[in-house]
Amino acid sequence: MVPVPLMSLAIPIVLSAVIVFVASSIVHMVLPYHHGDLKKVPREDDVQTALRGFSIPPGNYALPCVSSPSEMKSPAFLEKMNKGPVVLMTVSPAGPPSMGKSLGQWFVYLLVVSLFAGYIASRALGPGAHYLSVFRFVGASAFMAYGLGNISTAIWYRRSWSTTCKDVFDGLLYGLLTAGTFGWLWPR
Repeated sequence: MVPVPLMSLAIPIVLSAVIVFVASSIVHMVLPYHHGDLKKVPREDDVQTALRGFSIPPGNYALPCVSSPSEMKSPAFLEKMNKGPVVLMTVSPAGPPSMGKSLGQWFVYLLVVSLFAGYIASRALGPGAHYLSVFRFVGASAFMAYGLGNISTAIWYRRSWSTTCKDVFDGLLYGLLTAGTFGWLWPR
């Protein structure tokens, strides 16, 4: 079997990224099922004012936090965990979010996922492969990138399973759109 040259997949790579970009915009701006993913902290103004005084630089934090695995068994750490609150948080720079930068990074990610999904299919299938064969390879690869990676965040960082399930569903949708685009435009 002659593999498909990756350059011949440039159009499906870019077009599938554009289609997923538009679909994800609709999912997050039009459809309401993600609107409750983040919850408001009680007494938000008081908590924000209190945290502001600590000048915490942007980054990822745990409260309480240990500096070594052996400390996880220490009585002091266990007492802090039992007293709570237990917090995993990301601190962002002050100011409005930079949607342009985030959307640009998202689009680059979409291109990378499409590139790798196309690469995997191009090594397994030749020119003129049946639509469903292309769909299976590209769809499974894209779904793994868009959907399954979210599960580790729920496992290790305690993100809610309801939000994670919605993100996995979104990943399935994006994988199917990517697969359909490649199946449609696969080189003959």
